[in-house]
Amino acid sequence: MRGKRVRWAAKLKAMNGILIIAHAPLASALRACALHVFPDCSDAVLALDVPPNEPPEHTLVQARALKQQLNTEGTLVLVDVFGATPCNIANKLLASGQTKLITGVNLPMLLRAVSYRYEALEALVPRAMSGATQGIIPVAPTAPQLQHRSPSHDPVERDHQQ
Repeated sequence: MRGKRVRWAAKLKAMNGILIIAHAPLASALRACALHVFPDCSDAVLALDVPPNEPPEHTLVQARALKQQLNTEGTLVLVDVFGATPCNIANKLLASGQTKLITGVNLPMLLRAVSYRYEALEALVPRAMSGATQGIIPVAPTAPQLQHRSPSHDPVERDHQQ
């Protein structure tokens, strides 16, 4: 029994944490979507919504606390817009250990990152980025398909149970 606990603890430590920092309420909304798809990832994915009037120093303190709460060797930080306050705050987290930052977060990126959070942090970054770009697909409208219906008096008509 003890051996299983040690292996499970080692696996959790090897897992990467994901921290979403974005303009309010985007970070919490993305986390809620991720938990909808992966309900078991609540400890691995945390969110920090940045309110418009909060001093960046206060938000940085919260971001550092959340990163520490993840308690993982690696942390992937996802932000919404390059150069905006969430990105500038996240950039200050890069100096503290094994942390990578990606801007332009979207739901496909987040879902891909959650799916592959047990891989090495260096491998997780390109996976998350490919999820973001592959999630962008132009969709053309399709015309409704008309199906020929036989008149009800047609002797060939058959009832089909589905």
